[in-house]
Amino acid sequence: MQIKKPLTEQDPIIQKAIEVLKIEADGIMNLLERVDHNFVEMVDIICASSSRVIISGIGKSGIIGRKIVATLNSTGTRSLFLHPVEAMHGDLGQVSAGDIFIALSKSGETDELNILLPSIRRIGCKVIAFTGVKNSNLTRLSDIVIDVGVESEACPLGLAPTASTTAMLAMGDALAVVLLERKQFKSSDFRMFHPGGTLGQRLAARIKDFMIANDAVPIVVEGTPMTEAVVVINRGRLGATLVVDQDSKLQGIITDGDIRRMVVSGGNTADLTVNAVMTPNPRTLPEDAPTYEALNLMEQHQITVLPIVDSTMNVKGIVHLHDILGKGEFKFNLQS
Repeated sequence: MQIKKPLTEQDPIIQKAIEVLKIEADGIMNLLERVDHNFVEMVDIICASSSRVIISGIGKSGIIGRKIVATLNSTGTRSLFLHPVEAMHGDLGQVSAGDIFIALSKSGETDELNILLPSIRRIGCKVIAFTGVKNSNLTRLSDIVIDVGVESEACPLGLAPTASTTAMLAMGDALAVVLLERKQFKSSDFRMFHPGGTLGQRLAARIKDFMIANDAVPIVVEGTPMTEAVVVINRGRLGATLVVDQDSKLQGIITDGDIRRMVVSGGNTADLTVNAVMTPNPRTLPEDAPTYEALNLMEQHQITVLPIVDSTMNVKGIVHLHDILGKGEFKFNLQS
């Protein structure tokens, strides 16, 4: 049997690990002097807004963005991650005037993100940049710039984002905690957003605990011009509208995907009614069905929106995948 020698701090593996941790720690510590009036202005703008924080990035920055969104949502700040490429192919419909848009990019020259920003500004969003380069296209397109630059990466090749993503994540955590305190977020609020602390607890609940109901459900009547339906879809922020008959019975659904396919096929919203574009007889569930059944149905049929109806096909509500998984605007009505 080979006897292993005890490791010491002189071991090259331990030395390299310590070196990496020191570089990453220095990257965070160097942020201290950059928490300035720009950070305060960012917090003030978010607190003054009744809309959402939308975070966008690609690659490693996108992964960090998703984690920041998760932290913001769980601490009382409604947030949504928006992939820059998907945004340019329809998901931009989730963005509304008044939303606060935070763009994450180490270099400030991420093409997919910078191409998106003019559209974001036209919608009416404030743009905040988390970047390591002050003089970049991203900073020129932003209202507020948060400097998250690092002197060096822990990667010896300087290629893999390491210290830079750690610094970006730490600044996001700082934002979430400051917002938590400014909004006087309590432990009881945290428990409300973490019922049971696991996704499994949410999936065991009923659909009626998560669905959007009453006047908030986007609905149009058969025969409605597509121009009006597009307005309803945009206002509903779900990327879809339900179509009912004169007796309020569900007849179909129109999604962003249906509209894109209509445009590709040469259709024109000015010439068509909802009947020509809708998907008839969509998948549905009753409001008392367990939430996991909705998730399974969505996964099986590759859909993100599900109409909720009663036994006579009267619309009771609508549920989005994000509501089930706790992303974006998570709703939990605690109905019995």
